[in-house]
Amino acid sequence: MASNVQVILSRDVPNLGRIGEVVHVKPGFARNYLLPQRLAMPISRGNLANLEHHRRMIDKRMGELRSASEDTAKRIAEEQVTITARVGKNGKLFGSVGTRDIAALFKGLGYHIDHRDIKLDAPIKEVGLYTLDLRLEADVKSQIKVIIAGEEIEEELDAVEEPAAEDSEEVEAQGEEGVEASEEEATAAETPSEVVLATPEAVETDV
Repeated sequence: MASNVQVILSRDVPNLGRIGEVVHVKPGFARNYLLPQRLAMPISRGNLANLEHHRRMIDKRMGELRSASEDTAKRIAEEQVTITARVGKNGKLFGSVGTRDIAALFKGLGYHIDHRDIKLDAPIKEVGLYTLDLRLEADVKSQIKVIIAGEEIEEELDAVEEPAAEDSEEVEAQGEEGVEASEEEATAAETPSEVVLATPEAVETDV
């Protein structure tokens, strides 16, 4: 089983560490993900002497990231976005709004933030205006404003309207008239309207 390797992070990596930290990871994770994505720099026992050099490079990178994050923090703090969700008559949401929903909304506006950097103690389940803390790269702090607007859904009626009493009586009467008419037609078909008897012709006889 291969032992872990040491790397120094050149970017913040969720669930791993912040920029400038030295962490221990699996060799495959470092080789296949961290190093190709330039998220970390390798450190080995043989080049620990170069650690200070790596740190200087990281510090320079951190300064660039901090400057970019501070600019983003100012712009994003001026934003006020709205999420529309279905609610009942009591103002409660059908479901909830979480950090993934909020991060996806800001991504659509051009802000690439990680949902794990949005501070939200519990999913939002009511309409209202929420101001949430946000941590950007290089440990820059900011805030975002989110409005949860409700879209009320009317409850469907279980009862189905019944036809009016008058209409029902009229339909019933029409049905009875139709039955009587049918019976009369059947009787008329069985009984001839007039029977004509033929008169026998006189027959002459010889006397």
